[in-house]
Amino acid sequence: MLSFSFYLFQPLEQIEETFQLAARLGAKQLFTSLHVSKGQELEEQRKLDRIGQFASCYGIGVVADVTPTVLSRLSADADIAAVLRRWGIVGLRLDDGFSMKEAASLSKQVKVVLNASTMTEWECKELASYQADKSNVEAWHNFYPRPETGLGGETVLAQNQRLRRYGIEEIGAFIPGDAKKRGPLYEGLPTLEAHREADPVYAYIELVETYGIKKVFIGDLAVSDGVLRRMDWVRSGVIPIRYRPIVRVEWLSVVETVHTNRRDAARDVIRSAESRRSLVWPKEALQSIPAAPRRTGSITIDNERYGRYAGELQITLVDLPADDRVNVIGQVIKEDMPLLRYIHGGRRFCLIRC
Repeated sequence: MLSFSFYLFQPLEQIEETFQLAARLGAKQLFTSLHVSKGQELEEQRKLDRIGQFASCYGIGVVADVTPTVLSRLSADADIAAVLRRWGIVGLRLDDGFSMKEAASLSKQVKVVLNASTMTEWECKELASYQADKSNVEAWHNFYPRPETGLGGETVLAQNQRLRRYGIEEIGAFIPGDAKKRGPLYEGLPTLEAHREADPVYAYIELVETYGIKKVFIGDLAVSDGVLRRMDWVRSGVIPIRYRPIVRVEWLSVVETVHTNRRDAARDVIRSAESRRSLVWPKEALQSIPAAPRRTGSITIDNERYGRYAGELQITLVDLPADDRVNVIGQVIKEDMPLLRYIHGGRRFCLIRC
C-alpha cells in the first residue's frame, strides 16, 4: 500500500487535498505528527477536529506520531480512544518516552505503531509479557531528514526479521517525494539512505519486494503527477519502465503497451511474451537497420534476419554485442534501470516514452 503524509503546519486546504489523493489511490491511512508546541494546544485541537471531519468524509484514518507529553497536553480525557476517534486518528506511532507497559496498555484501546528501527529483542519480549493486543500492534521505521543518517538495507532486514519473530507482521517505512520536500532541510524523508535521491516508484517497489514492507508512506509533502501516473501502473501489477527512443519511427506506439516477461525467464534479457504472439508489427519495423552494441537496458526487436524470432521484443540485462539480426530501438533511462531486476518470469511491465 502506498500512502502519504500531512503535517499540522500545512493549511487545511492542502491537508484535505492529501485526503482526496489518498482516497483516489485507495489508501486507507495517512501519517502525521502531533508534535505540538506548548501554548498551541487549543488551536491544534480545532484543526484536528476539522481533520477528523476529513477522515470521516473520505473514509481514511490517520496514524499520528506522538510523545507522552504531547498526548497528555492535547487530551486530558481518560477515554483517549474517543478523543482520537473524533480527530480521525486510528493509530498512535509511539515516539521516545513510552514504555512497553504503556504501549501494551494503549494497544487495548487503539492501534499502536512501534518504532521498527529501534525495537530491541528485550523490548519485544517485554511487550509480549504485558499481553499487548497483537492485532492492534504494528511497527514502522523512522524517516531521516538529515543526509547520511538513513538506514542501511541490512539493518531494515534484521529489524523486520526480529519483529516478525514476535508476531508483528504489519511493518511500514517511508520514501521521499520528488515534488515538494518537507523542511527544515528539504532533502527528502527516506527510511533507507539509498532512497534519498531515488525515484519514488523504484523506492516503493524495493521496499515492498526486497524488504517485505506492507505500508509505504511518502514522508515529504508531495510527489509529481508523473510518479502518480506510474504508481497507477504499479497498483495494477505492472512495472512501468521509462525509455528514450533511438530510432525515430511512427510505429513506436506498438512498443508502448503492456508486456509479460516469459515465465521461463532468460538470464541475459527480458523477453516479451506478447511481442511475437499478439503484437501486429508493420513491415518496416522488422526490416534490418545498422547493428549497434546492446548495452544493458537496450530495447531491441529481432528483425527479419532472425527467421521465426522476428518481432521478439527484448530488454537486455547485461551488455551484449551488436548483432545484425537485432535492431536496437531504445534505451531504458538511468533512473529506471534498477527496476529491471524486479521483472521476473511472468511479471508484467510497460514501456513509457520519455
